Amino acid sequence: MNTTILDAAVSFIDQPLLTPLTISSGSITELSEAVAEVTVRVDGREATGKGAIYLSDMWAWPGSTLGHARCDAELRALCETIAANLPELCGGEPAHPVELGLRLHESICGTKDDPPVLARAMCTSPFDAAIHDAVGNALECSAFDLYTRPAPIPSADPFLNGHASDAIRNTLEWRHKELNAWYLVTKGDTAEDLDPWVRKRGYRCFKLKLFGKDNAYDVERTVEVYRILRELGAENILLSIDTNEANPDAASVVDYLERLNATNSDAYNALLYLEQPTARDIIEHPFDWREAAALKPVMLDEGLTSLEGMRTALDQGWSGFALKTCKGHSFTLVAAAWAIQHGLLLSVQDLTNPGIAMIHAALLAAHLPTLNGVELNSPQFTPAANEEWLPRLPGLFDVHDGVHKLPEVMPKGLGSET
Repeated sequence: MNTTILDAAVSFIDQPLLTPLTISSGSITELSEAVAEVTVRVDGREATGKGAIYLSDMWAWPGSTLGHARCDAELRALCETIAANLPELCGGEPAHPVELGLRLHESICGTKDDPPVLARAMCTSPFDAAIHDAVGNALECSAFDLYTRPAPIPSADPFLNGHASDAIRNTLEWRHKELNAWYLVTKGDTAEDLDPWVRKRGYRCFKLKLFGKDNAYDVERTVEVYRILRELGAENILLSIDTNEANPDAASVVDYLERLNATNSDAYNALLYLEQPTARDIIEHPFDWREAAALKPVMLDEGLTSLEGMRTALDQGWSGFALKTCKGHSFTLVAAAWAIQHGLLLSVQDLTNPGIAMIHAALLAAHLPTLNGVELNSPQFTPAANEEWLPRLPGLFDVHDGVHKLPEVMPKGLGSET
């Protein structure tokens, strides 16, 4: 399945958020959507595919002194550089689409310069997705069915016992038709805010943004939200916790969990997992997560930016990987296969991505044994960006009964032509 990249381009769409998304590094009020188009030749056929991602600088480039506008301009410029040089950045020769994506990841992310590695990976991701979408379109099959016959993937084979394509195929054997939908609860959300999502849309899964600095407050807020949900009639509630790296250490996470269980065991029992509680550089900030993970799964998100880092995460006792397509489709597939081989858990989040990026994340989750279903936030924060997709995939973009419904027939590629 040797794929040749013929051409690439990128464009940008300004997307305002309906309500601010507040994380530990600040409030996000608008985002640039980067849309990549890539044309490939595979098995004598040519086709074009698309991929998209939000350039979320506050998430991928926190602490920058440049300001949002300058960071956004830098990220757009990097995307344009990738588009202009994509064949060379992918190795300059035909290869399996996963190999192309991993070479792109290494070409762009193999530096410690700004933008930081997570922001660089984010900029590569729409091109990686577009390559896979294009190959699926050319072969008239789902991009998740590109592993039916063994093929060399040199950048991934050493991590997966020499047989990456087989490991990926075995990992993608799931075909979920429905996935739990998650609502993101931020600091200012009240019962009035949550009411329509519970009573009209049937949500029962809620991710709480906490601040990781004051466990007494965080426990109080967790219990408050759980009680609101019960009063609104939510049943079989599931919670996840995300402090966006604000916890000082693993001991503070254990303390939070123990306090929560002592304060309200029902809220504690509803808690499904915690996401990246401490700083993303797990080499510079290593912690032993075994005590915390014995209580609740602790999932690595921002800290997973290299295939070599997977072993480090295992050695430190992380429970699993919170996968995001914004790190690259190829990287994500290899990380998922490696995690399954090593008995780790998986969840799938997104970057509030709309449209084809949301379809991509949903299709990924539909093919994996995820802990959470899938977290897709654009119906909450940027619903206008989904409007053109609503008539075609209403069950995915307009949630009822608390689930995202997948298409009956898996679309070609990664779904950009659905």
